[in-house]
Amino acid sequence: MKHKITRRDFVNGVAMAAAGLGLAPIDAIARGLLPAQLAGATYYPPGLTGLRGSHPGSFEIAHRLALSGARFARPQALTDEPYDLVVVGAGLSGLAAAWFYRQQTGPDARILVLDNHDDFGGHATRNEFMVNGTRLISYGGSESISEPDEYSATTMGLLGALGIDIDRFEAYFDSGFEQRHNFNNGLYLSAQSFGARGLFRDALYLGRTTGGSARERAAMIDNYPLSERSRVALKRMVTGAFEFMPEAAKDARVQALSKMKAEAFFATRLGMEEDGIALLRDLPRLELGYGTDVLSARDLAEYGLLDWDRGFALLEQGRGDYYDITGQAKAMNVPDIYHFPDGNASIARMLVRALIPAAAPGSTMEDIVTAPLDYSQLDTDASAVRIRLNATVVDARHVAGERVDVTYARPDGATARVRASRCIMACYNAIIPHLCPELGARQARALAAPEKTPLCYINVALRNWRSIKQAGYSQIYAPRSFLSHLWMDFPVSMGGYHYTSGPDQPVVMQLFHIPTATGEYDDPAEQARAGRRRLLTLSFADFEREINSQLAAIWGAYGFDPARDIAAITVNRWPHGYAHEYLSLWDHPDVAVDGPQAPHVLGRAQIGRISIANSDSEASAYVDGAVRAAWRAVREQVSL
Repeated sequence: MKHKITRRDFVNGVAMAAAGLGLAPIDAIARGLLPAQLAGATYYPPGLTGLRGSHPGSFEIAHRLALSGARFARPQALTDEPYDLVVVGAGLSGLAAAWFYRQQTGPDARILVLDNHDDFGGHATRNEFMVNGTRLISYGGSESISEPDEYSATTMGLLGALGIDIDRFEAYFDSGFEQRHNFNNGLYLSAQSFGARGLFRDALYLGRTTGGSARERAAMIDNYPLSERSRVALKRMVTGAFEFMPEAAKDARVQALSKMKAEAFFATRLGMEEDGIALLRDLPRLELGYGTDVLSARDLAEYGLLDWDRGFALLEQGRGDYYDITGQAKAMNVPDIYHFPDGNASIARMLVRALIPAAAPGSTMEDIVTAPLDYSQLDTDASAVRIRLNATVVDARHVAGERVDVTYARPDGATARVRASRCIMACYNAIIPHLCPELGARQARALAAPEKTPLCYINVALRNWRSIKQAGYSQIYAPRSFLSHLWMDFPVSMGGYHYTSGPDQPVVMQLFHIPTATGEYDDPAEQARAGRRRLLTLSFADFEREINSQLAAIWGAYGFDPARDIAAITVNRWPHGYAHEYLSLWDHPDVAVDGPQAPHVLGRAQIGRISIANSDSEASAYVDGAVRAAWRAVREQVSL
């Protein structure tokens, strides 16, 4: 008789194969060889290493839906009793939407939040390591509460209601850490890209450390292995010793800068050669997801990439910054201190605690940092709000006039259907046309138009940082390298969690790989699509090899040994990373950025009892955009 292969047989077989490769079960789960739910009640996603972010098992169903046109059966029976609201996506926007809806309708509102990942938070995800008995906490995506002075009253109100007082971060961020350890910013140039390999003082990317005066930075440039013309041009750039249409009115200069490619500005206005342009190309990649090849000269001013002391010279004099120079200089030289040890994952955790109190003890912004989070409490009958992970939504449509049915699939392909009075789509814009059959063609095109940029936030747990201390460089800019930016984690201690105080202690290094295909395509959307495809072909072994190689190249001369010093690696892979923010050279120059014809505004139009809330819908890859989108979507639905 033919033996029927059961699920247990299959799982045991895969587990044995993993053991044959020398992997512990937790590592096999992290590498996608075993399904995450096998860990049962003890499962704690932040502690997993290997490929995280869009981890194996989280995206395959969505790709079948969007790329292959697959369709999934809608079960005849409902899985649960009807809900008041179903939220698709448990990132910051989805969790905030659930919070706002309950605030507006009362604590008894029945809410179900569905997410395709095995953890909540979206890009606001936490990574943890245990090294030599020390618990290390870091972030896997959404980094900080950036420039909170610019946040909306809605967002600041939500943060305040959760118990987040941004002024208290001043006491938790060790702003003197780099100076106390005599750290500087480093510039790593590979021989393959620049003809000579070396580690230099960085005159360009200031990061959190002091960059020195314009004159000091100009002196650093003399040591770079570049052509003489490029060195002269770089020194003109950092000192502001150039002019641009000095006799023209300011508006005319701004318009001209908006139409001029940044790299044409480098070449024609500064006299820079290709090696200098290559040195600069990756500077904005960490913040924007793109290189200078797709930016305008105005973008250089807007993002503060020229003349760090005074901005992009004074446009009023033909030599100045598009922004107020005092405010710009201040913004570029103040560390980003509004940062939890796990980045904005703590905001997600505080939202979950507010929605499901049984999931985590405590009540303050401090105690959330080390509060144990019980994932078994996220989806229980006892709670009015439920967060259901490993559930990929495949269909959302109106039924019976005043209801919305939402169908989702589990990683094994089994489908389930829930019904709600209202639905908020807090997932990526690009997937929504494949989920909502009632969308019109124009709205579907608008939702598909902006391309999210691919990126990886990589955390490497080190057993010590003696070699970094000896080198004197804690932050590295590495143009034309696999990892473009590298730095020691933010020096934040709070809520019983303590940042490293000495080089003999373990620490987390943050590394960034942003694979937009610079140089292969002119159009940034094509760069993003090609980078996304490439990113999904990389295995954990590929990342591990590149990480080991580059860390050894930078710090090896100071005693760094990857095999000895690296305790663990977590690669937070985000093929759909930053929300698209408009670029002046490419995006609808005749359409107001927040006007009714802007693609993100057209795309977020309400569809009856379905509303859209995500950072894409605000064209803003920040906490404030995610929260504003949630509030807008809830207002739309409550107004019904």
